[in-house]
Amino acid sequence: MSLDNPSLQPTGRKKSRWKFWLFTVLLTPLVLFVAYTWFVLTWSYSSGERAGYVQKLSKKGFLVKTWEGELAMVSIPGTLPEIFRFTVRTDSVAAKINASLGKRVRLHYEQHIGVPTTLFGETEYFVTNVEVVEE
Repeated sequence: MSLDNPSLQPTGRKKSRWKFWLFTVLLTPLVLFVAYTWFVLTWSYSSGERAGYVQKLSKKGFLVKTWEGELAMVSIPGTLPEIFRFTVRTDSVAAKINASLGKRVRLHYEQHIGVPTTLFGETEYFVTNVEVVEE
């Protein structure tokens, strides 16, 4: 048999199918992961407010820097406070919180459940606004 005959030459069709399946197998999970992450970061499961004293706020993260904080909520003076851990994604809101340290504040938050990684924040509670509460 001679390979000079064009009908006996490999067509390359198997090679293109292999590339198509490899591309599909690698790309489909990536696209699904990105779509799922976008959905859980834009859709809010719940929203609300918490009031108390911010006792910690620090900027953390390897690739995406977010502000992570703790709010001490005191229901009755003299009791142990309940700690509310939260994440702030915008620097302007973090600056408002830093300016109100030592004062009683009200944090407005959105809860995003199912965030697949801690890359976008360590908690599922994302603070969107802060107000100082006058006593």
